[in-house]
Amino acid sequence: MLVLAVSAGTAHAAEGPIAEGPFGLAWGPVDRIDKPSMVDREANLTGLYYLHDRPLASGPDTVEVVLVVCREEGLQQIIWVGRPLDDAAHATARDAVRREGVLRYGEPRPGPVPGSLEWPAGRTVLATRAMPDGTRELVMSASGPGYAACSESHRAATGHPADAHVADLIGAGGP
Repeated sequence: MLVLAVSAGTAHAAEGPIAEGPFGLAWGPVDRIDKPSMVDREANLTGLYYLHDRPLASGPDTVEVVLVVCREEGLQQIIWVGRPLDDAAHATARDAVRREGVLRYGEPRPGPVPGSLEWPAGRTVLATRAMPDGTRELVMSASGPGYAACSESHRAATGHPADAHVADLIGAGGP
């Protein structure tokens, strides 16, 4: 997401932007969302999945983009999944994303799963998902300012935090 920012009008703020997120989107309440490839709901979360057949995820290095909209806080998480890469291409792409993250947010710290990086100032995590054929996909997650409250509401309703879904996506198990 850091190096693949695109201009798309997928989520539009209902009452003016709270803060800017990746892809030119605004964190917070939304009043109009472009049609996703599929929708998933659990408790207070609605996941809007945009596969390569939708403009938000149509870039050549993108497999999917997921927007997580919280019932009370609005858009609070954007997840980008890159295309499968062999070892050399993965290392090159990961290094490019890391350099961009350093330019934007400073040096990262180790992230929540082995091999991941986290930029707390940008509420952004970069991880790798292993694929069955031996390739790897980069997965980035950026969270909005109301994500912690949203995640706590999700935990109260389901017994697990919202981050458990990202952990499942990258194959890291639950927190």
